[in-house]
Amino acid sequence: MGEPMLEFNQQPVGADGRRLYLEGFGGDTSNAAVAAARQGARVAYVTAIGRDPAGDRFVELWQNEGVDISAVKRSAERPTAVYFVTHGRAGHEFLYYRRESAASFLGPTDVPEALIAQAKIFYASGISQGISASAADAVFHAIAIARRNGVRVAYDTNYRPRLWPPARAAAIIHAAVALSDIALPGLDDAHALIGVKDANAIADFYLSLGPKIVVLKMGDTGALLATNEGRVHIPPFPCTVVDATGAGDTFCGSFLARLIAGDAPEPAARYAAAAAALKTQGYGAVAPIPRAPEVLAALAAQC
Repeated sequence: MGEPMLEFNQQPVGADGRRLYLEGFGGDTSNAAVAAARQGARVAYVTAIGRDPAGDRFVELWQNEGVDISAVKRSAERPTAVYFVTHGRAGHEFLYYRRESAASFLGPTDVPEALIAQAKIFYASGISQGISASAADAVFHAIAIARRNGVRVAYDTNYRPRLWPPARAAAIIHAAVALSDIALPGLDDAHALIGVKDANAIADFYLSLGPKIVVLKMGDTGALLATNEGRVHIPPFPCTVVDATGAGDTFCGSFLARLIAGDAPEPAARYAAAAAALKTQGYGAVAPIPRAPEVLAALAAQC
């Protein structure tokens, strides 16, 4: 559940000196939904998009990926959000145009109770709640439905300072994590939200909130998988990075898909690390997300 965004990703400067942008798809939870679907999971997405060309492109994407869009609302008054990705020495940077997007007007009455009740995992993020107060309430309502029906809840902190100040974000995000079974924080998120940089201390904090599984995403240094029984470092999968946009989302969607398929957390995390690494070898958040045969072949080649 969350907000999709049409993506325009900066390409290398052409021979004529012009800056060209490759159209694609973004939005953290939409990226994760596509990643999960490409790993073989059955996925439904809860969101709102504009009745505009960008919204039409998303409908086409989700239908092509086999994502259930029965809970996707279309708005004639509110647009589909858009963002631009630029690349520099410090990595990728984002320019967002999401104010008053259709997704930001989601509220508790838009949450599809029957659909969530049938799921195995409900997934949302800090962005899903940061786009508006009503969207934050909608996610809490969805979490309540999931818990009431024995559906596991997974939550990615995914903090964006342009959406809300750290104190409010921490209060909302950590309240949601406390209701979750699986927490998927990022290293930079944790530093901003709890002021801690040490990976084990971050894992301790999120485990203390209540989740049974915590996976701390640490970018090019891999991930830390932590439970109350122990923890293990998941090394980064070898790759040649072109564009890291959406790599964390690919990790999340792939990890959850493998849990649903029956994997234990550690092999699921190792699989997800490989999927995320393969995604970084192409431009855009969605187009380079690998499918299961590609990930399995890469893992087999490494053995």
